Amino acid sequence: MAVPRVVRGEDSGVSSLAARLAAVVLGVAIIAVAIVFYVAHYLNAPTQVSARQTGPNRASLVLGTTPAAGSIAGSKSWVSYFVREHGQWGHTTVFKLPAHSLVTIKIYNFDGASGLRNPFLSQVQGTVGGMERISGPTAPSRPTDVIDPADASHTFTVPQMGVSVPLLGVPDNAPNQCAEMPCSLKKTHETMIFTIRTGAPGRFRWQCFVPCAAGFIDGFAGPMQTIGYMDGFLHVV
Repeated sequence: MAVPRVVRGEDSGVSSLAARLAAVVLGVAIIAVAIVFYVAHYLNAPTQVSARQTGPNRASLVLGTTPAAGSIAGSKSWVSYFVREHGQWGHTTVFKLPAHSLVTIKIYNFDGASGLRNPFLSQVQGTVGGMERISGPTAPSRPTDVIDPADASHTFTVPQMGVSVPLLGVPDNAPNQCAEMPCSLKKTHETMIFTIRTGAPGRFRWQCFVPCAAGFIDGFAGPMQTIGYMDGFLHVV
């Protein structure tokens, strides 16, 4: 009786081809899922808010920072920036600024100090006059070009524009503090005011460089890397 001949090479080739096809299908599926998540994230991106025109080639923007986003945002416990319009807080970090203009930015900071790991960021950079004006419960309004690195709560930093402004934190023992948004201006806060000069149109990323994300490794994850919380974009048009 003839013994059937087993061609192991052919079986091995078929198995290898099937494995490659399965890997290709898996790869395509992963890419498709990634695209879906990207599009969903884009469509749900924070609303863009325009700076208020205050004169020819002049505008203003009012922001705020808080230790917890509260009921206004999805991640209630995350530290966050906010924008203030018509006396109300809005949760977005995407702003439209006029090109070739002077834009005055006021920031109400309700958060305490976290401290800087790089003291260089305690210096005011890229503002008109190289200064910011600070007022709050600890001292009257005063211009300054640097703060104590240990007293920094956040920064407003736009690397591509050469702008970086440190925000002074509310003292730990200050009374009447605000724990989460929405925060009344009657609550204790520090106020920072500075002016930047925009140039040609473009899209510029801005962010905070203080490791202020409590509960995350090194303080730089979570809200620190999420648009709508501690970073965003300036659309100069």
